[in-house]
Amino acid sequence: MNEPPNHHLAQLNIARILAPLDTAVMSGFMEKLDEVNAAADAADGFVWRLVDDGGSAATDFRFWGDEWLILNMSVWTSPEALHAYVYGEAHRPVLQRRREWFEHMTEAYTAMWWVPVGHVPTVPEAEKRLALLREKGPTPEAFTAKRPFPPPA
Repeated sequence: MNEPPNHHLAQLNIARILAPLDTAVMSGFMEKLDEVNAAADAADGFVWRLVDDGGSAATDFRFWGDEWLILNMSVWTSPEALHAYVYGEAHRPVLQRRREWFEHMTEAYTAMWWVPVGHVPTVPEAEKRLALLREKGPTPEAFTAKRPFPPPA
């Protein structure tokens, strides 16, 4: 008999917006945001995502105190569940349009790490994980989809 997992996968991605969120430049992104978030909430393997006081998105949060960096942070049951959502029919079209709304980033802008089941990651925790990934490359503490690590034993 398989034991239930004792870890879930936390993920973070940040993006540098091209203009304030309430401008015409960002309108296409903002118009799709509720739909994309609802698809995540309904996806197989979804556990949790960061939301602001409005309750549907995390657009009020900033990363490293930078007004131009927005973030998305969520928890999934597995890397496969996250991958299925990211490249699924609801999210993929928005992902393909990202250059309309966000700068191209040359440093790592996404990180993953394992969290104990029930743990809710915080923005400061995510900031530390991404900084660690940028400093050391993929490790069990912070890794990428291309260089994953297994959950702790």
